[in-house]
Amino acid sequence: MVSMITLHEITKRYGKTLALDKLDLQIKEGEFFGFLGPNGAGKTTTIKIITGLLEADSGEVIINSLNIRKNTNDIKKLIGFIPDNPYLYEKLTANEYLRFIGRIFDMSADDIRERSRYLLNLFGLEKWQNELIESFSHGMRQKTVMASALLHRPKIIIVDEPMVGLDPKGIKLVKEIFSELAANEGVTIFMSTHTLSIAQEICTHIGIINKGKLIAHGTAKELQETANSSQTDLEEIFMLLTEEVSSTELALKGVLN
Repeated sequence: MVSMITLHEITKRYGKTLALDKLDLQIKEGEFFGFLGPNGAGKTTTIKIITGLLEADSGEVIINSLNIRKNTNDIKKLIGFIPDNPYLYEKLTANEYLRFIGRIFDMSADDIRERSRYLLNLFGLEKWQNELIESFSHGMRQKTVMASALLHRPKIIIVDEPMVGLDPKGIKLVKEIFSELAANEGVTIFMSTHTLSIAQEICTHIGIINKGKLIAHGTAKELQETANSSQTDLEEIFMLLTEEVSSTELALKGVLN
């Protein structure tokens, strides 16, 4: 199966702080990948590097066989990015905003119109498509951003905390949409989240990052084996793995007996 996202020995520092420490990661076509880690573990930095918003100090990023340093613009056309705190032009209507995004991706007017109609209906926004975004609730804004990210039919979707601000009906809808895209259309989804129950429910593969290093990667069953635990609950496995790393580091420093 084709590798859609490959990170090889990615290192990133902010001053003296080491955010990513020779991070290696490979995500294949059609994988629904959940990216988990404590606060400050390096999740947001990783996302910014994958999407081309931030350049690594060293290492290699390959997106669908393209090196990001040489093909940044081409790679951005392959990706639909849904940040945790999206920026929207509030004086535009939802329709106008999608038209604006479509033009950025050089879509035809007919394709923009067709895709906008489909996605606004899919996310339940058709009744408000001609209303200014400034009047939208947080959940409606989040759905508008998701619609814009899917507009150009990306092969890869990068999403950071997608369920924030959504009601239970909206969460169910988004889970179904993402699962359908991965399972039936071969779209690769990279989802960073703190909601471990959602990751366990819908992700086919999961990676756990801690202090800039990938400490576990695989299916839920493989993570269980990595943790050497009988626990099947992802939250318990996550706590065990992250605490185990911390304890090991302390032991190496001679803090523990």
